[in-house]
Amino acid sequence: MSVPIVILDACVLYPAPLRDLLMNLVLTGLFKAKWTNMINEEWIRNVLKQRPDLTRRQLERTRDLMNSHAIDSLVDDYENLIPNIILPDPADRHVLAAAIKSQASLIVTYNLKDFPLSSIKQYGIKAIHPDNFVTELFLNSPEKVMARVERLRSGLKNPPLTRVKYLRVLVQQKLEKFTQALLEYNYLTK
Repeated sequence: MSVPIVILDACVLYPAPLRDLLMNLVLTGLFKAKWTNMINEEWIRNVLKQRPDLTRRQLERTRDLMNSHAIDSLVDDYENLIPNIILPDPADRHVLAAAIKSQASLIVTYNLKDFPLSSIKQYGIKAIHPDNFVTELFLNSPEKVMARVERLRSGLKNPPLTRVKYLRVLVQQKLEKFTQALLEYNYLTK
């Protein structure tokens, strides 16, 4: 069974808790994560605007760890596709171009309106909210996903988080369905 190839948009790589969750879930082997240098630059630039306490060097280290963590994650040689793509926001064309080039079936993004089905279905690609994406992963393989979530949570040191507090973090990331699925699977008592 082949696993889906997914493009992770900059908006889902921007928040550290969601980025960490996605990087841990890629280790389940349930999907292949892809992005571009342009996507990396976008989330780094936006984090630096909001977090003056962080340096570009720190975020580039995170980027480099991501690039080495998710095997074959960087998409290149997609730029020639950009001019022929029509999206509501032309600044998002590079994301769809990378999805086309990498033969991705999904774009994981909070910005669903920027990737309307009418514009992307011709490429066999769908945009999906991160909550729906991680919930689907969980429903398809609860034990694998639960193990990665718990490994991530138990490894947090600054600050350490109880399971209840970690679920609150997931809700803050707009992962309400995923949080509910974890609760229904007795995450708090396993």
